[in-house]
This record gives sequence, structure tokens and C-alpha cells, in this order.
Amino acid sequence: MSKTYTVILSDAEDKALGFVAFSQQEWIDNAVHNRCRIAIDEIVNAEIKRKLEAGETISGSKEDIVMAAAVESAAERQARIEAEFQAKVDAKNAALSQE
Repeated sequence: MSKTYTVILSDAEDKALGFVAFSQQEWIDNAVHNRCRIAIDEIVNAEIKRKLEAGETISGSKEDIVMAAAVESAAERQARIEAEFQAKVDAKNAALSQE
């Protein structure tokens, strides 16, 4: 399965990107694919480390490993961090109100 994303640029943004890129579409495609490659490597490395520490076997391609990995998205990670921070603030406020 694949996904399609659309980027809408203003005329000024398109002109500016054309100033630094031979092809705006190729530049956008390369930027996105390169960031995905970096994220895939990060996920694969973390998953290999986790599996080695757990004594589990490692098999499959990088794509297979990524698709099988339990990955916390950036949005999920942000929500978790904010909830943890709020819990600490609430606990500190509760402790201060009891003084």
C-alpha cells in the first residue's frame, strides 16, 4: 500500500523553490524520501537493538522490520509527553496546596 500527499505552494513559494531547485517536484520528492529513509534507519536500528537484548531473532527486510515494529508516532509521543508533564505539574500543585 502507498500513500499520496499533496503539497500546495503559493506562487512566491514555487518561485523561491525554483530558485534553489532544478525541479520543485523532484526536490520535494527527494526531501520526503530522504527523511523517510532516515526514520526507517532509526526504527530498524532501535528494533534490532531491542530484539538482540530480548534474545529474539531478526529477519526480514528493513520495510518488514518497520511494519512489524511497535512504533509510537510523533503525535502519540507528543501527547504522552504532555500528559506526563501535566501529571507532574498536577502532583506538584497538589503537594504545594497541602503545605
